[in-house]
Amino acid sequence: MSIDTPAWVRDAIFYQVFPDRLARSGRVKAPGELEPWEAEPTVDGFKGGDLYGVMNHLDRLQGMGVTALYLNPVFASASNHRYHAFDYYSVDPLLGGDQAMRELLDEAHARGMRVVLDGVFNHSGRGWFPFHHLLEVGARSPYRDWFCLSEDARSGTQPLIAFPSPDLLEQLDPGQPKDGSPRGVASRELLGYEAWWDLPALPKIDLTNSATRAYILDVAEYWVRFGIDGWRLDVPEEVEGEFWREFRARVRAVKRDAYIVGEVWHHKPEWLQGDMFDAFMNYPLTQALLGFAAQGHLDLEGPLPFEYIGKLHAFDGEALWQRLEELDGINPSEVTAVQLNLLGSHDTPRLRTLCGEDLDSVRLATLLQLTLPGAPCIYYGDEIGLSGSMDPACRGAFPDDPAEWKQEPYEWVADLAELRHSNGAFRDAELELLGVQGPAIAYLRRLGADAFAVVANAGDATLEWAVGLPEGLDRAEVIPIRGGAPGVRSAEVTDGSLRVELPARDGMVVRLR
Repeated sequence: MSIDTPAWVRDAIFYQVFPDRLARSGRVKAPGELEPWEAEPTVDGFKGGDLYGVMNHLDRLQGMGVTALYLNPVFASASNHRYHAFDYYSVDPLLGGDQAMRELLDEAHARGMRVVLDGVFNHSGRGWFPFHHLLEVGARSPYRDWFCLSEDARSGTQPLIAFPSPDLLEQLDPGQPKDGSPRGVASRELLGYEAWWDLPALPKIDLTNSATRAYILDVAEYWVRFGIDGWRLDVPEEVEGEFWREFRARVRAVKRDAYIVGEVWHHKPEWLQGDMFDAFMNYPLTQALLGFAAQGHLDLEGPLPFEYIGKLHAFDGEALWQRLEELDGINPSEVTAVQLNLLGSHDTPRLRTLCGEDLDSVRLATLLQLTLPGAPCIYYGDEIGLSGSMDPACRGAFPDDPAEWKQEPYEWVADLAELRHSNGAFRDAELELLGVQGPAIAYLRRLGADAFAVVANAGDATLEWAVGLPEGLDRAEVIPIRGGAPGVRSAEVTDGSLRVELPARDGMVVRLR
């Protein structure tokens, strides 16, 4: 099986949008009162951001170097995050409906930007018409095989309880498993149907049923024909792999370079062999970059995703390089080049929060993210220094007033993005280690005549360091990047070594010739 990853992703910088929270456009009339935009976000509240509001940010995003959008779910749903879909063929009216999606796609494509949608096909919302039909009709419903029912519910001797009482809900203990154990068994027994992580609002879809598979595969094709450029697939490990092989074949038959990226938080190279996914959300790299960049500032006191526990910790330069080598060896280079490299998402505390509110750590992590192999992905608001712990705090509204935006993260990202776009070495070159020294690392990205050293000092003292260079490189020029810690940044080549001076908690890129 040959590996055929989309060429455009190698050159992409993604921006992840939580559609309810980026911007209100004023073009979508609210059906009732919304949660105040500036108020702290709540689990159930709707802020009223819409897809026209996303369009209003395209100039700003293009100026920051963004070339692709990854949108959290947009289909009609009774939740602000829209992972509770009740109509897979319709964009939520609160987001502007299908017309807003049409305009956003057209505007993005006119700028050369791609758009990837979040596909949630492991579970639906209680309002999805097959489940509603099942609730109304019971075991006689022709949709009974679309869901994972108990034997008693399937035979008609157990009613489905879609809205359990508080006492019954307490028996379910719904939510993210704290010990990694599977969920859904209790809900099947108590509610008559399996709910994802025992959350009653999320009936699990049975994709082993041929009719259900056909429906979801048609949904996947429909939106690619509508004009999207790929799918980010939610919790794909909870669906057997054969479905994803069929999914890929159907989507790629419609659009040859559609990007298919899975939300898999760990290594699973057998799913990245060219027959299912192009890439994963690269959380193992996330943990390493945060651990190195934040060092002693890393905040592990607040709530964390289960997958971060025991894996998110301080990394010195040597440990970071070992992890980079490990990740590079797990997957073929065609996959590594299109991995979705993120520092934060809607499922984690925000980047600044994990870095203990330390903007130096944010800057260092971003330097590494934008100069390593893979497609960088910026979570909305991280570029202006938003803070927030786990959901709902990490899903706050993007401030309307630019005076509330921190300029340095944005300018730092914009300058690094421009550097990445204008030099193929950051996208296509092999990664070479120049040296590690305690909390510092230096690596080389070289492609033909283009050669760049990236030097990161995560320590609390000024770095004065010399690292050996390959033959033929005898001149050095520090690339100016807006922002950074105060102090001297210098680089020169002497006797075959790159000699640098770099402030504490800072990094730089050096052009070598």
